[in-house]
Amino acid sequence: MEILAFGVQADEKPLIERAFHGHDEIRCLDVFLNEDTAPIAAGHEIVSTSVNADLGAGVLEILAAGGTRMVAQRSTGFNNIDLDTAGRLGMTVARVSYYSPYSVAEFAWTLAMAVNRRIVRASTRTRDFDFRLHGLMGRDMHGRTAGVLGTGKIGEAFARIAHGFGMRLLGWDIAENPACMELGMRYVPKDELLAQSDLVTLHLPLMAETRHLIDGAALKSMRDDAVLVNSSRGGLIDTAALVGELRAGRFTGVGLDVYEAEAGLFFLDKSLEAIADDTLARLVTFPNVLVTSHQAYYTEDAVGQIVDATVKNVLDYREGRRSENVLVPRS
Repeated sequence: MEILAFGVQADEKPLIERAFHGHDEIRCLDVFLNEDTAPIAAGHEIVSTSVNADLGAGVLEILAAGGTRMVAQRSTGFNNIDLDTAGRLGMTVARVSYYSPYSVAEFAWTLAMAVNRRIVRASTRTRDFDFRLHGLMGRDMHGRTAGVLGTGKIGEAFARIAHGFGMRLLGWDIAENPACMELGMRYVPKDELLAQSDLVTLHLPLMAETRHLIDGAALKSMRDDAVLVNSSRGGLIDTAALVGELRAGRFTGVGLDVYEAEAGLFFLDKSLEAIADDTLARLVTFPNVLVTSHQAYYTEDAVGQIVDATVKNVLDYREGRRSENVLVPRS
């Protein structure tokens, strides 16, 4: 049986093909799953998708009509999947509930330090043989306060790095993480965390309750010289409100690996096209903002674990087994 994998990056393809070797044939496509590409899956019982796939009701209807019975998503997040429709159609849906938290936590720190120490600006200057230091002054992180919104595995990994820098730790989550508390983290209300933190980092899932968690009011409550990092989900931040605060000259730096309207943009080459998204176009012009293309998870270690878990999800589906990765069980 051939499995069809959508949205496969060139670096991922050999890892996916190697992992499935001896189990199933797999055909890797670089196009993303949406209403236009869904008909390609006709005749494939199992499809594998990336985090930026459109798995809304319309796409699931097309897949089901073509014979697809299982969707194996290669990510932890699943806010792009209409689970109710999948259940109604009798489709099994699985995700990857765990992969290296260090990949995302380390990249979040990369963003934080890059904007704090003006690395992009410095690199651009030195390429032009401009070696002035004017405008490149950063701040020590040692002794300052890191606010971690979401203290699961990734938030904990971020907190451990912050602890190594000698930072004071504040946390906010629905449940306290004992490992973070052992590092000296103090759990406080969100507003207090935002008001006191020199560095704010987001490590939360995107749900109705967390959409625009960092809205205009939250941004105004932050310190003018704070650093804000989001390597989780773009919808956690009201981007239009963020642009407004940046226009007012606020924040030492903002590092974003995700964007709330990234679907149809991220993972694609748009360099020869006019970008119709005015908010994103404005966002990337600020000298204290660094935007990357949802690459925090993109390490050999994490992608390897994601692929291995996807293979296991497919085998579990075949054998009728259910694991913690299953979002909609086989009917």
